[in-house]
Amino acid sequence: MAPVRRILLKLSGEALMGPDGFGYHAETMAGFVGQVREVVALGVQVGIVVGGGNLFRGATGALSGMNRATADSMGMLATVMNALAFKDALQQAGVDVRVQTAVHIAHVGEDFDRDAAVRHLEAGRVVVFGGGTGNPFFTTDTAAALRAAEIGADLLLKATKVDGVYTADPKKDASARRYETLSFDEAIANNLAVLDTAAFALCREQKLNLVVFNVFKPGALKRVVMGEDEGTRVTFS
Repeated sequence: MAPVRRILLKLSGEALMGPDGFGYHAETMAGFVGQVREVVALGVQVGIVVGGGNLFRGATGALSGMNRATADSMGMLATVMNALAFKDALQQAGVDVRVQTAVHIAHVGEDFDRDAAVRHLEAGRVVVFGGGTGNPFFTTDTAAALRAAEIGADLLLKATKVDGVYTADPKKDASARRYETLSFDEAIANNLAVLDTAAFALCREQKLNLVVFNVFKPGALKRVVMGEDEGTRVTFS
């Protein structure tokens, strides 16, 4: 099976810190970069939305008494820092990459521009999107779904620490089984937390198919884009 044409990869900030409790884990970052480089070599156009949880989470700040809009703005800045860190790691691996942010910060990255992003992708450049949606009260799941729809991605890929969506928590229930495929209606009926509500609704509206997979498995990203049995495919069409 031929690889898909264009993907949007959602990578959490927590994933970047690997086994550490904060910041960036060099070996983990190198593994992710290697997987991205593999699919770029196949001719797949790659957009990436990165979270900020390894540095700051807006919801956590709000729980400690901070104004939620202020806390979310800080979280958006954390995602910009992560976008820059991932850009640097990709560049050092020889990957052509650009950063676009939803928050204007001069001399840091390009302001988000859909047409410019598509031109970068068509030229073979990876585009890392920072700053979330640019608005408080929205998660980077929603930012990922939004950017995927805007750039016309064939697949939205949610990178996690587990190899798909299960009928129950596999750590607590030995009988839990992984869904190979899952429809939107099945996910809703079984109350499966695949994405946050706003992101899930946007995927359904735009008929944007989703794959949830374990990014810590070597070669998993390539297997997903090649259509192999990796992770869980959630279909909305």
